[in-house]
Amino acid sequence: MTTFVMVHGAYQGGWIWKPVVTRLREAGHVAYGPTLDGCAERRHQVRPGITVATHAQEIAEILFYEDLRDVVLVGTSAGGMVIAKAAELARDRIARLSFVDALALLPGERVDAITNRATPREVGDLTTGPTRADVENRMFKDLEPAVRAWALERVTPHPIAALEAPMVPTTFWEQKWSVSVIRCTQAMNPPEAHQRRTAEKLGASYHELDTGHYPMLSEPAALARLIAQD
Repeated sequence: MTTFVMVHGAYQGGWIWKPVVTRLREAGHVAYGPTLDGCAERRHQVRPGITVATHAQEIAEILFYEDLRDVVLVGTSAGGMVIAKAAELARDRIARLSFVDALALLPGERVDAITNRATPREVGDLTTGPTRADVENRMFKDLEPAVRAWALERVTPHPIAALEAPMVPTTFWEQKWSVSVIRCTQAMNPPEAHQRRTAEKLGASYHELDTGHYPMLSEPAALARLIAQD
């Protein structure tokens, strides 16, 4: 039995991991898919001051208060930034890290310098997010119709500083970790070069899935197997 904690990316919530959480639990594992502050069902809590650092602190505190050890910490998309900082904060509780089509920024780097955003975002004082048409016609384009409709209803804007601000200071890259990097070959972002950099800098195993940026929705069984096997 292994304990998995899976961190979602921008515009998402813990809901996006539900198909993978279900499969991991059916296989006898312990699996958590928490929703970060200001996202999804917690969107009403959005306020100034929510950052990658505060999101990472949340995850570290979940590991502490749930008394979780030997954890496989999984992050997708912008959740990759969160798990890097969370791993630093909860070093003695981490067994392995898995970056799933994830951003893994060095301190001071910005997401917009790495990704190739195809369409403009809707930006407010506290949040940023894609238009509904962009989500339906581009981001979730490769999903089965029923899954796409289910996911589309759950998309929410993301706390802006947790996505657009420079990556927070961290000693993550100076430490040794057991890591896997899983790239989705049909996704434009994060770019392949960025994900290969993550694998090279961390000495990680590198895998590819022939699917889009949301493998937890398009290929949940394959992703669950890949996360569990490394």
